[in-house]
Amino acid sequence: MDYEEKTVSKKNVYDGNIIEVDVLKVSQPDGREATREIVRHSGGAAVVPISDKGEVYLVRQYRKPVEIELLEIPAGKLDKGEEPLECAKRELKEETGLEAKKMRHLIDLYCAPGYSSEKVYIYVATDLIEGEACADEGEFISTEKIPIHELVKMIINNEITDAKTVAGILLAEKIIKGEIEI
Repeated sequence: MDYEEKTVSKKNVYDGNIIEVDVLKVSQPDGREATREIVRHSGGAAVVPISDKGEVYLVRQYRKPVEIELLEIPAGKLDKGEEPLECAKRELKEETGLEAKKMRHLIDLYCAPGYSSEKVYIYVATDLIEGEACADEGEFISTEKIPIHELVKMIINNEITDAKTVAGILLAEKIIKGEIEI
């Protein structure tokens, strides 16, 4: 069976700095029409920075949409025309002050494919060089360094709930244990 929905009409209802919102009329595989509200986002990149001791650098920040502080891997929005790897390197430096001698692609994730086009490219960074962080204006963050085994416990205890961070940490743990190679 073909599951693809065909776009019948599209109306842009919001065009902001970070997102656009479109309302689409679609034809479903059985011929019926439905409405889809879609958030268009340029995507982002994130990085799991792992120290030589198996510790991961994370960023703590308040997230207004969910009204709580979250502990997350460094990440940010792709600038127009920017490659995901360059975005990951830029965000790593801005948010933690770190540079990595080695960065490898880990996984790509759609954040909420039921209503959003946002895709995040996740990398792992090793052989880290410490430097000065320079967060973007209006970005209030702190950096924490936590052993990977503690982070897995924090995920299980619902203390880390950001999806890209959960995926990145769980895969990074497998890399550290030698269970997967990238």
